[in-house]
Amino acid sequence: MWENVFQAIDEQYEKMVKTRRHLHQYPEVSFKEEKTAQFIADTYEKLGIPYESHIGGNGVIARLEGGKPGKTVALRADFDALPIQEENDVPYKSKNEGTMHACGHDGHTAALLGLAEALLPYKEELPGTIVFLHQHAEEYAPGGAKPIVESGALSDVDAVFGTHLWVNAPTGVIQTSKGPFMAGADRFEIKVQGKGGHGAQPHQTKDAIVIASQMVSSLQQIVSRRVDPLKTAVLTVGTFESGTTFNVIADSATLTGTVRTFDPDVQNLIIEEMEKVIKGTCDANDATYEFIYEKGYPPVVNHTEEADLVLQHAHKADASLRTEEIEPVMAGEDFAYYLLDKPGTFYFTGAQIPDHYYPHHHPKFDFDEKALPHAAKTLFQSFISYQER
Repeated sequence: MWENVFQAIDEQYEKMVKTRRHLHQYPEVSFKEEKTAQFIADTYEKLGIPYESHIGGNGVIARLEGGKPGKTVALRADFDALPIQEENDVPYKSKNEGTMHACGHDGHTAALLGLAEALLPYKEELPGTIVFLHQHAEEYAPGGAKPIVESGALSDVDAVFGTHLWVNAPTGVIQTSKGPFMAGADRFEIKVQGKGGHGAQPHQTKDAIVIASQMVSSLQQIVSRRVDPLKTAVLTVGTFESGTTFNVIADSATLTGTVRTFDPDVQNLIIEEMEKVIKGTCDANDATYEFIYEKGYPPVVNHTEEADLVLQHAHKADASLRTEEIEPVMAGEDFAYYLLDKPGTFYFTGAQIPDHYYPHHHPKFDFDEKALPHAAKTLFQSFISYQER
């Protein structure tokens, strides 16, 4: 019944690519996406689709009301970039120094805008209402999803679906999980204060580098020796900053990192054990410390029925697509807040470029643009499947 819509989405391919490459050249980091948000709003203005800007910050929400009765379903795309210097040598390379779309959010935006334009001629045939949810600030907590939910802008929405272009999966593969899908993502900072001095007189110092190094080693044992092996957790120290020159013993050191969990009890256990390790290490070395732990995004927990709609019906959008039910991944996503508020699901759209694999958040990250219509089609199929269930 919807073959013409899927064909119209395919016909949007070149425009999606053009939009994606434009956005890629002018990335903006979380909470500073003013020009990107304006580009999105201007697009809906030209299409004649009603929209609202500055939702929960820089969010933009547009609505296309169908000509037939039905449910209201939100389809989400995020649009912030990362503070990364791009290393790709491509015509659409970032023109904003130190900023890059290194996660595919430019593609998410292009796919959703392409879907909106493709649907316009079929407005009267559509059941219910499609909410095009363009979200700012996914990359950096507290994120954009939470304030959008708190704004009440989605109060009339019955369900919400979202996808992420995913270079860990081949193009043409759709992946998701029923239940837990992505981990809760927390951030921590540890400041160790010792006593500096001359590199030739270590006995007169409290070497912050040595103390912090012991701490890093001990922190790794929390997951391996304190967390139930049948539970899932990650504790990563991502930065270690200390010292000024080769012959000076550092008086302070700062560690930052992330903790990923699915279970609140495991999360709390890790926090308690981290405090013990940090305090014990500093006490043993007569040093002091400051421990800052920020609970970030909760886990992404898909609703089973909605996840099943994606797994069972994605092929209706494109016969070349195949679906896979996968194990949860430890990456985090603030899409979690929508799923705490409404039924729905989040899924991956495979977008791996053959012979060019660089992971998300890498300075050479890129994705297969042929996946753009796959994202748009499966989002629309999710909307239709929810209407028909």
